[in-house]
Amino acid sequence: MASGAVVRAEGLWKIYQEGGTPLAVLRGVDLSIDSGEIVALRGPSGSGKSTLLNILGCLDRPSRGRYWLGGKDVSTLDATAQAWVRLHYIGFIFQTFHLISHSTALENVALPLHYAGVPKASAHQTARALLARVGLADRLDHRPNQLSGGQRQRVAVARALALKPRLILADEPTGALDTRTGQEILGLLLELHAEARLTLVLVTHDPNVASVAHRQIQVRDGLIVGETRSDAPAA
Repeated sequence: MASGAVVRAEGLWKIYQEGGTPLAVLRGVDLSIDSGEIVALRGPSGSGKSTLLNILGCLDRPSRGRYWLGGKDVSTLDATAQAWVRLHYIGFIFQTFHLISHSTALENVALPLHYAGVPKASAHQTARALLARVGLADRLDHRPNQLSGGQRQRVAVARALALKPRLILADEPTGALDTRTGQEILGLLLELHAEARLTLVLVTHDPNVASVAHRQIQVRDGLIVGETRSDAPAA
């Protein structure tokens, strides 16, 4: 394994059955991501990048191949074990936020802490601190429909950080936002990365978002077909 690697994947295949015909969405992907790296996955729709992100996030299993997270082979874990890994090691940020509509910002951020068995008072204390960190100290009791798109994504970022994950996976985190708000969210992610040395994997079509990554990995037809590097992320 590469020194300091949080993610290592070897020979990942994902094959679906479509009308009785096998459809290979990933075709032997090898990938290594070091601790503290920002990596952008880029490629056209249907290239396999979201499928790859789902496997990295233990939301799906590869048909073949192996995947190590923090040195542990997680590719063959059962559903219960994968759920535990998702909760404790991975934070997710989605394009459409995935917030619970009837819950407040505070309750949404505290939710993973409740799942992890953290007492309610401690969970809410942590959630308050995280919401303050993302600039929403005055929106604790607001529900998602009372928040702007940028504010909802800030709640989602705070929720992703609740259990101090080793890996943050962000699927088009600025895709539903206007340019200015998207730039604000990107800046926030870079600040949090610098503070905590988070390992951050972004799926994005936006070249401005991809430009902050240490590496941009090109995915096409289920394969990694290219990679570009930069010395350091910049807003």
